[in-house]
Amino acid sequence: MEQEKVFIWRRFTLREAVLLCFCATLIILTRAGLRLHLHMPGHVMFFTMFFFLLARGCVPMLGAATLVGLITSLASILLGMGSGGLITLVKFLLPALVVDLAGLLAPSFVTSLFACATVGVLASLLRAGTNTGVEWLLGIDEDIMLNKAVISAGLNGLWGGLGALAVPSIIRRLRKNGLVDQGASA
Repeated sequence: MEQEKVFIWRRFTLREAVLLCFCATLIILTRAGLRLHLHMPGHVMFFTMFFFLLARGCVPMLGAATLVGLITSLASILLGMGSGGLITLVKFLLPALVVDLAGLLAPSFVTSLFACATVGVLASLLRAGTNTGVEWLLGIDEDIMLNKAVISAGLNGLWGGLGALAVPSIIRRLRKNGLVDQGASA
């Protein structure tokens, strides 16, 4: 059996990189599809956290979710999907870094329902905190900012946690059928 060559960041094989790019593309497509005015803050975190965690579960290496976050943020900026400009980079990279940090601390967390939900909620809360930080820098009235932050953080956390709940069963099924590696490398 021939060994696959490592291409991206001298860490990912071509197969893994393509899979991670598919996850990033699906985040962009769901964001474009969910540009509906649902008047529910954080609803995009459902699919964002789902694909971040799925990427980490399918490619259990440090940097997998971060690469998905980087590709997603750059594509969002290039496609004009983020009104924040470069802050869009931070909005995707911070949750992705939380997912990778969780993978570093507990490599098999993607097979645990509780762990995935916890990581999904924490990463989503961090993203909501990014919005609050920008509003604070802009000098928005503190009462309005704090009320909005509580609502936004709660809904972001809820949607992110719900999106994360689907990941463990999918990862277990993919591993059982031999479609992704069992490995838990950092």
